[in-house]
Amino acid sequence: MELRWLDGAGVRDCDLGELKALRQRTDGFVWLDIPVWNDAAEQMLSEEFRFHPMAIAACRERNHTPRVHSYQDHVFVVIHGPEIGSGGHVHYLELDQFVGEHFLVTVHGPLNPVVPLEKAMQETRAVIQRLEAGRLRPASPFGLMYAIVSAILRREESLVGELARQVGLLEQRVMADSEEQRVIAASEEEAEGFLTALFTARHELLTIRTMAAQGGEIYGRAITLSTFAPKEGLKQMKDLLDQYMRLSRISQSQLDFLLGVTEFYRARTETKMTIAGERLAVIAVMTLPVTALSSVLGMNVIVNERTLWLPLIILLAIMLSLSLILLRWAKRQGWW
Repeated sequence: MELRWLDGAGVRDCDLGELKALRQRTDGFVWLDIPVWNDAAEQMLSEEFRFHPMAIAACRERNHTPRVHSYQDHVFVVIHGPEIGSGGHVHYLELDQFVGEHFLVTVHGPLNPVVPLEKAMQETRAVIQRLEAGRLRPASPFGLMYAIVSAILRREESLVGELARQVGLLEQRVMADSEEQRVIAASEEEAEGFLTALFTARHELLTIRTMAAQGGEIYGRAITLSTFAPKEGLKQMKDLLDQYMRLSRISQSQLDFLLGVTEFYRARTETKMTIAGERLAVIAVMTLPVTALSSVLGMNVIVNERTLWLPLIILLAIMLSLSLILLRWAKRQGWW
């Protein structure tokens, strides 16, 4: 656990033993950051801050959706940030926040074991660097919360930008000239790999869009419930709401574009399959009468003892004529 005191002079690292005394002061506020949940953290939140058991349980367990709880002197907010893993899997990086008039408590996790702790703490570490360098001077815990969540949103925006670049490259492949189109569908493995890339990008965009939409709903509710928040704090939460909604709309528009690219590729592939099926049907139609004649008359014309050459020549002529007639009919129907 990391304890810091923030006031007009800047930020100062403190020992956990100072927490009780710092909580009595009103000339600044404390920031308690908990990277990993443990029994000591649970005891401190229960005994020193006297947070509600339901909120503490939410910190202990993984929350699959964001949430907000309002209390008399603070608000509890759970949000998520994305981390792109292997195979297109998107990890949910959870950040729990207790925001009061003179304190901010942030709890990271729980995390998937494959996700390094540094990934979950990259936004808070960036905010600490800004505080220590003097580039950030939040006037209240709401200002500090605003800085942390804005950093998460900026990372989400950069991920959407990178996904938009990938979607643009996929769109270029789909809209390439006819020679390149044959290369895309040259083999089953290449076609499957291309579809996998399309749907992986769709899944990642959809996950980020979902996080942004849910985050916006949570902060919209927090604005309504935080009656104790200062005017500047409410303004900052409204800006977070606006950022979340804007990111949600951008992600949705990119999803719509990707859907169009996917549908175009699938339609073109299905059209090629339909044409191939029609050609196979033409071949089947042309060979059907030939097969019928050969099966009925073949054993009576070509036998072991002798071959009836005149009937054989007549049958071959009839088969050839039928095939040409059917081929011409198929041409008139536009089948090939």
